[in-house]
Amino acid sequence: MRNLNVLIFLILSIQLRAQTISDQSVRIKSISERWELADSTRRGTFLLTSYKPFYFSLGRWSSNPNNQPHSENPAYSVPSPTNYNNYEARFHISFKVKLLQSIFWGKGDLWAGYTQKAHWQIYNTGVSRPFRELNYEPELLLNFPVHYQFMGFEGRTLGVAFNHQSNGRELPHSRSWNRIMFHTSMERKNWQVTLRPWIRLKDADDENPLIMDYLGRGEITVVYGRPRHQFYLVGTHPFNSLNKGSAQVNWVFQIHGHLKGHLQMSAGYGETLIDYNHAQNTIGLGISFIDW
Repeated sequence: MRNLNVLIFLILSIQLRAQTISDQSVRIKSISERWELADSTRRGTFLLTSYKPFYFSLGRWSSNPNNQPHSENPAYSVPSPTNYNNYEARFHISFKVKLLQSIFWGKGDLWAGYTQKAHWQIYNTGVSRPFRELNYEPELLLNFPVHYQFMGFEGRTLGVAFNHQSNGRELPHSRSWNRIMFHTSMERKNWQVTLRPWIRLKDADDENPLIMDYLGRGEITVVYGRPRHQFYLVGTHPFNSLNKGSAQVNWVFQIHGHLKGHLQMSAGYGETLIDYNHAQNTIGLGISFIDW
């Protein structure tokens, strides 16, 4: 499993970097570019393109490693702790492909997306350097171009998605859930905002009963770009509690040519799926291959 994920990371890095090899700067792609909304930006179907950020953090520090994950469902609570380090590596890969174009009266596009994040205890020789957590997130997205004005922003997309997220592990470490997610994206000059509220679908055997109360019922992504720099915030909130949810702040900066640094800080719940009800503060430094 470890070698397979490293191979996927290297292959996708080469393929997705080839899309932007002529542009050495850190810049925000327009929403039209990312989702091929205009005739001038359409590239057809079955072409692999970037989706969410693609980065590798060489060092990530956590204030409170989740050594003994637990769930409100007793069958999914780990009986004994593992001595995880405060330091680990993290990588995050994400891509999408358009399956159908100009459907539903010529307005909609159907996409398949895939996002994976991995937390690797690479510095932990005491437990043989395992991958502490791998999260797999495939989804199907139906996206429509729109035009509306909101607080000075121009709305550009509106859509719905079926989203599955799981960690592919056995009892008692198994975690998974399914969601129907709604999304809209807006932009204004150097700013972009994406809102993603969701509805959870019921599971026959609920592995994480209170995940919505900790991780949240929706997500906001705010991106701000300047030449050679990009800042983005990803936040979640349950809307029924003031002290839960999460916030992640990222700074992507150009080092030299195509080499870009990535500083990430986060606080709150649900940095990974098995951490959905576990709070921690983290900071990580690494390299960004694809940003927003």
